[in-house]
Amino acid sequence: MAATKICGFDELEPNQAIKVEIDGIPIAVVRDMNGDVFAIGDTCTHGDISLSEGFVEGDTLECWAHGSMFSLKTGKPITLPAYDPVPVYQVSLVDGDVYIDPSVILAV
Repeated sequence: MAATKICGFDELEPNQAIKVEIDGIPIAVVRDMNGDVFAIGDTCTHGDISLSEGFVEGDTLECWAHGSMFSLKTGKPITLPAYDPVPVYQVSLVDGDVYIDPSVILAV
């Protein structure tokens, strides 16, 4: 599978997540305050909740329903009640655009 263009880098607001779906895979895309872009599985492993509706805090994304925080770098939960990680996908920036390849999983 090839990388898919998601949006322009400038379309991502700092410290906010957006949800995208590539080939049926829900992905939360986050631009942090440093300008780094991350892509992690959008479904909280504690419940069937969209993480992109949650809160970005530093290098974590917090599930709005039960408060589990997931590392944007590793996908691992930082706080309970979740204990299983979400996948982290490869992000590329090309000519000001954000691309994600869901076939390249950097961490699970």
